[in-house]
Amino acid sequence: MPHSARLRAGRFSEPQRIYLLTATTEGRETLFTNFTIGRLVVAELKAAQQDGLVESLAWVVMPDHLHWLIALQQGSLSELMRRIKGRSAKRINTLSGRQGKLWQDGFHDRALRREEDVLPAARYIVANPLRAGLVSRVGDYPLWDSVWL
Repeated sequence: MPHSARLRAGRFSEPQRIYLLTATTEGRETLFTNFTIGRLVVAELKAAQQDGLVESLAWVVMPDHLHWLIALQQGSLSELMRRIKGRSAKRINTLSGRQGKLWQDGFHDRALRREEDVLPAARYIVANPLRAGLVSRVGDYPLWDSVWL
């Protein structure tokens, strides 16, 4: 079975459920080291919240991937990620003059089952730049946010 099809097997979208979502750029291309391009992804995350699709709890845009902790409000995870990836790819390709696929097919999702899992997941997300050695302090990385900080 192709990798992207395995990612979809058994996926269930439940409103009000909290999910940790991860999406990766095609070929792990490090597109989001460019702050302006990274902010285009951030704008799409914020638009999804403004449109009532999610409540964003925490996110980080890393050089070649995105982690996003959400409470799904409406629609499905697949619809949400199709929107985020499609709209961001179109804007980024237009701005940068690039062509072709920006995101890998599919995405990873994990439903959080206990309230106690949410804050550790948010900490994991915002500490990602530290673990990757991109910064020495979380506050020095420009492409993240959390409702707790």
